[in-house]
Amino acid sequence: MASFPLLAVVVVLYSLFAMIAPGWLTAVQFEMPLLSGATLRFQGGDLLLVLGLILLCVEVYRATSSSRGAILNHVLSLVVFIIALIELLVMPRMANMTFFLIVLMAVSDVIAGFTVTISSSRRDWQRPE
Repeated sequence: MASFPLLAVVVVLYSLFAMIAPGWLTAVQFEMPLLSGATLRFQGGDLLLVLGLILLCVEVYRATSSSRGAILNHVLSLVVFIIALIELLVMPRMANMTFFLIVLMAVSDVIAGFTVTISSSRRDWQRPE
């Protein structure tokens, strides 16, 4: 389970909603009143972006491990990014800023994951002088 890329959940959810219920992504799901008197409206796609940002933070934290499961997670995260990028480029329903930002989160996960793992494993292998 430690090797499962969490951003795959967001990509799959967005893809399902885009195919089955595209109106949910643009419909206001709830409103949050602010102290200024304004109202912050959350659409379905916005909720998936918030979920993606939370999961990206968890993924970066999990990248600090240099176990075999972490390496597998990075490879699977790369697969998730490639699939999301293909969806963005090929599927007209995915050609919007919300899904583009999800793809951007996926590539950030890949880059951060490999970078953090390489730098933390380099520290593990350095000998004290």
